[in-house]
Amino acid sequence: MTAPSVLALQSVHKSFGPVEVLSGIDIDLRSGEVLALIGENGAGKSTTMKILAGYQPATKGKILLDGKEVRFGSLHEGEAAGIVLIHQEFNLAEQLTVEQNIFLGRELRRGPLLDKARMRALTRDYLSRLKCNIDPDTPVSRLSNSDKQMVEIAKALSRDARVLIMDEPTAVLTGSEVEVLFEQVRALRAAGTAILFTSHKLGEVKAIADRVTIMRDGAVVRTDSVAAMTEDDMATAMVGRDVSALYPPKPDLPADGSVALRVAGLTVPGRAHDIGFSLRHGEILGIAGLIGSGRTEAMEGLCGLRPATVATLEIEGQPVTIRSTADALDQGLCYMTEDRKLRGLLLDKGMRVNLTLQALARFGRVLIDRKAEDAALSRAVKDFDIRAGHGDVLVGNLSGGNQQKLLLAKVMQSEPRILIVDEPTRGIDIGTKQQIYTFLRALAAAGKAIVVVSSEMQEIIGLSDRVLVMRQGRIAGTLGGADITEDAIVRHAMGVGADTDERAA
Repeated sequence: MTAPSVLALQSVHKSFGPVEVLSGIDIDLRSGEVLALIGENGAGKSTTMKILAGYQPATKGKILLDGKEVRFGSLHEGEAAGIVLIHQEFNLAEQLTVEQNIFLGRELRRGPLLDKARMRALTRDYLSRLKCNIDPDTPVSRLSNSDKQMVEIAKALSRDARVLIMDEPTAVLTGSEVEVLFEQVRALRAAGTAILFTSHKLGEVKAIADRVTIMRDGAVVRTDSVAAMTEDDMATAMVGRDVSALYPPKPDLPADGSVALRVAGLTVPGRAHDIGFSLRHGEILGIAGLIGSGRTEAMEGLCGLRPATVATLEIEGQPVTIRSTADALDQGLCYMTEDRKLRGLLLDKGMRVNLTLQALARFGRVLIDRKAEDAALSRAVKDFDIRAGHGDVLVGNLSGGNQQKLLLAKVMQSEPRILIVDEPTRGIDIGTKQQIYTFLRALAAAGKAIVVVSSEMQEIIGLSDRVLVMRQGRIAGTLGGADITEDAIVRHAMGVGADTDERAA
């Protein structure tokens, strides 16, 4: 028997000026069911969710709550009706504590005073349900991204939602944290909550959803039971083409290829210790390890973003000194951050400003050559397939995948010889992933030396010619060829693999 529909969209259209981003959307969320909403970045998923939750009005069409047409004038009206959205972008007040964020705008009172004891107890309860040992008094600004996501989820749990909409809730979570979240989702489903779940990780969709709705280019192209679809079926419906060959083929690299980068004794105090490796022209070197293993910190230290010491640092066989990002760029070493929104891009600026910011010297010393910048943007939009309604669009209004492609285009404006990319496909769809993998492999084929830091096991395996595995701030092992397997990476990351440490190879 089909569960009753709690919240639905019927023939919903949404336009921003002359640009229509949603066309005739039909979606229904049912009591006690998880509906997955998937599609490429820019397919219209986030806009659909915002309309469901009352964040944005529909241009045409109906919103039905318990079968009756409703109009939400704001997110507050949506929440009052029991609809809660967990944002893809953190919606937290950084300067406030965890407890203050969870009850912000809904503070509990005892007479004229705040009931701090009860809010403290409830905060601990919500966090304990998520197996999250955060002190409620901790300012949010001090939390890691994964802990911030847990606070967002705890905040949603505190609202006793009838409908819970989850926009990429697992993008920054570890595998164990994802399983804890799924335990809560299953409990909410069993209690009758209607849940909308989005993820670019199709394995998660198969694991948690009952039905799946697939969007492409602002329209629904298929709704079916999850059991009736394979991951390949989902991916093909999302992008309109076969993506079974997600990773480009790996070339046979010569064992004696010229070395682009040699590092020995790299130490970032408190984060990474005695890191050593070599990187050859035309090679993609993956760096794997659990969150907290020191992967990102080591690469940031190498590129002058963190205080670090190094015994040996050679580029093209020549000793170099890097104390700042400017030094790194001067040597042809460029780092692409894992956090495109806070550290990689200026979301309140246009694409042109973002594209050229890191390489402004190429566009004029005293006055900026706007025509040259515009020409560079036109090339980047074409070369990186950046899809934007117009060139003046604010970067914050681009989809996550298009932001990531713009960030990569920005980095390439510096014309690096050695490129370090950190989490290159976090929070983007499978079609855009395929584009980025193809681009990175093409760069390697052109002789660039590339380091990829990633939390995605299959990404490391599918893309890397060699893999360094880090554990507790040190290199736990080096893998190549047929030895690059999930089992081998996990064993090294957990400290049970054979010691094949490469400190100065």
